Amino acid sequence: MTAGTPAMTARDWALLLILAALWGGTFFFIAVVVHDLPTLTIVAARVSLAAAALGLFAWAVGLRLPRDAATWRDFVVLGVLNNALPFALNVWSQAHLASGLAAVFNATTPLFTVLVAHALTHDERLSGAKIVGVLIGLAGVAVLIGTDVLQDLGVAVVAQLALLGAALSYAFGIVYARRVRHLAPTMIGLGQLCASTAMMVPVALALDRPWQLPLPDGTVIASVVCLAVFSTALAYVIYFRLLTTAGATNASLVTFLNPVSAILLGSLVLGERLAPHHFAGMALIFAGLMAIDGRLIRVLRRATV
Repeated sequence: MTAGTPAMTARDWALLLILAALWGGTFFFIAVVVHDLPTLTIVAARVSLAAAALGLFAWAVGLRLPRDAATWRDFVVLGVLNNALPFALNVWSQAHLASGLAAVFNATTPLFTVLVAHALTHDERLSGAKIVGVLIGLAGVAVLIGTDVLQDLGVAVVAQLALLGAALSYAFGIVYARRVRHLAPTMIGLGQLCASTAMMVPVALALDRPWQLPLPDGTVIASVVCLAVFSTALAYVIYFRLLTTAGATNASLVTFLNPVSAILLGSLVLGERLAPHHFAGMALIFAGLMAIDGRLIRVLRRATV
């Protein structure tokens, strides 16, 4: 394992795979609804429905939210970093980009996480392998964006930069969540969802006026519900459990797997196609993530001994 990063158990890996399927579906569900509902309304519906679902679960198992001001301050920060800001950036970006491409950009989260964790923690420091991985991954980002950024700052380029901003926000959220890892994973997810609901619902009501919008069809409504219940509420329970047992850098490796399910769904159901340079960029990002993780390097070393 790379320096300072906990080893993952078989259970951790199983949870990582389940989480990847749930979060990979996020990009598909957003693609279904993004052209029928405004960005802020989608985000507000996602966080409020997820908070309700997770709240019912917490009540059923006898968990209660803490009441102290310090914990709720942390929930507000997490609500911004993990929900309000990145959710809005991701939804807006997917109005202009394919869902699979959005998932690939989301896979840069671990690259930012190792940098943020190095700067803000004492036990998840940069190692040589992590530095190499970050440099390879950033090269992949450059290939992903391509030469468009050199020509003009069109909407597609801005959308890609917004996705990078969302990934950076997630990275800060991953590391900041260490402050509340003494709480039950369900409580962490519920607390930040309640905080982001309190922020996003009034904003969406004021700016989008959703009551004036045409009633969406059943497919859109079902996609919003799935986005909230499965890709948010259930996913957060699993995610914060991973964060507690496997560490910030390992937990962020879920974004290594997200693009696989997102690209498959986008291709098979939505008919999306990515350009060759998108796959080249994804390959470089994955190579960077494998260098950060260190497992493939150790396997290759053992094979040559």
